[in-house]
Amino acid sequence: MVRTLRHIGRLIAIVRTLARHDALFFIEQGNLAPALARFARLVARRQPGKRPGQRLAAALEALGPSFIKLGQSLATRADLLGEAVAADLSMLHDRLPPFDAALARKTVEDELGGPLDKFFASFDDTPVAAASIAQVHFAVTTDGREVAVKVLRPNIEDAFQRDLDLLFWLGEQIERTRPDLRRFRPLSVAETLAEWVRVEMDLRLEGAAASELAENFMGDEDIFRVPRVDWDRTARRVLTTERVVGIRVDDTEALVAAGHDPTEILANAAAIFFKQVFRDGFFHADQHPGNAFVAPDGAIVAVDFGIMGRLDKKTRFFLADMLLGFLTADYRKVAEVHFRAGYVPPNQSMEMFTQAIRAIAEPILDKPINEISLAKLLGLLLQVTETFQMETQPQLLLLQKTMLVTEGVGRKLNPDVNMWALARPLIEEWMRENRGPEARLRDAATDIAHAIERLPGMLFDLEKTLSDLAKGGLRLEEETLKDLREADRFGPGIIVPLWIIAALLAILILVR
Repeated sequence: MVRTLRHIGRLIAIVRTLARHDALFFIEQGNLAPALARFARLVARRQPGKRPGQRLAAALEALGPSFIKLGQSLATRADLLGEAVAADLSMLHDRLPPFDAALARKTVEDELGGPLDKFFASFDDTPVAAASIAQVHFAVTTDGREVAVKVLRPNIEDAFQRDLDLLFWLGEQIERTRPDLRRFRPLSVAETLAEWVRVEMDLRLEGAAASELAENFMGDEDIFRVPRVDWDRTARRVLTTERVVGIRVDDTEALVAAGHDPTEILANAAAIFFKQVFRDGFFHADQHPGNAFVAPDGAIVAVDFGIMGRLDKKTRFFLADMLLGFLTADYRKVAEVHFRAGYVPPNQSMEMFTQAIRAIAEPILDKPINEISLAKLLGLLLQVTETFQMETQPQLLLLQKTMLVTEGVGRKLNPDVNMWALARPLIEEWMRENRGPEARLRDAATDIAHAIERLPGMLFDLEKTLSDLAKGGLRLEEETLKDLREADRFGPGIIVPLWIIAALLAILILVR
């Protein structure tokens, strides 16, 4: 009861803030707390000239760090709020007042276990960035290296926990009282946000993500780099990396003035996206323009690795097949890919699904190539698949958000070039290498080798189980025990044929 009253009080304050920013539309459209929304509307100050998504983004910023993260999560759910609102929320940047530098210094000392001058020769008290969870200070290490020091906000964990508890409570109420809204999976939205926060609350995990991404791009440093992590100056609430020198990737005028070719940068961005998503299955999922810079040598340098996406090989194959199907207007192939991946259940009509895909694809693909948005196409596809009982795929929602932001940067760099057309040859080559006859034989050989490696353990388990059965170590029906006693007359030699049978069965299953 106390929890409920506490959340109701907080909810009233939130709705008032939404009303002041004229951002009650998503509550009203969902018919959530209509009486509360009508009351809050009375105190609303309308803001003409702003789109609904812009008003909602402003309201979420005013509500603080947790709600900024909620906005980023909702940016992946065009099915909830529509494409236009999701696009506005995807541009939601963390612009919060910085906290006191003295607190930042104290956090660094507490986390690293010593006075500041033990680790840094100088530490700039003016932060260069103040985000929802942390802020960044430039510093120079005692051995003379220029670094960026990211420090978590004081008590940020408690603030997030309080708001996450509210979001889970709201999700529970909606799923319990509004069956018609369950398809929006409010608890899933809260769980996604909570997962992001769990990772971002431990800066060592962000450092590990940066190191993994850097390792993936060893040999590709001419087009993409990741700042090195200083592990000696990194802890749960402090992350130290080398300082990045460069120009924001969307500042076209500055890039041209510095002698860079925006079209070449766009081609590099397309190659980077392809390699992260398809080659590695590990991608930067918060790549807004403030998180990417162009170094003096033209390489793109990324920062802020708190939100990363992962795709298994099956999903990568699905995406490659689907994108190539769209790019060649083979809508039947796109439909077959969905059924083959198990995303659309077999009881649905292949023909109707193909027709639905054509209906959303042709208005987009019929445009000039530089205006084609595969991010919008994927978003519409995720919407229409719900009609065919496809469950929400969180990894694809995160990817769609990343594609949307990447496309926006690409259009700023060169509005006459479509980055996906640049990436198409890379996807086709990857498909040949990973889906052709040689790749299938290689995968089959690898599977057999893994099976052979596992066989001794499998056979040991089988022998132990049979031995236990023969000794009466397991409770079995009397008829089964009779059969085992009969088999035991043949002595231990029966185990060898069983080993052979088990091995043959394992191999047959794997090579089918």
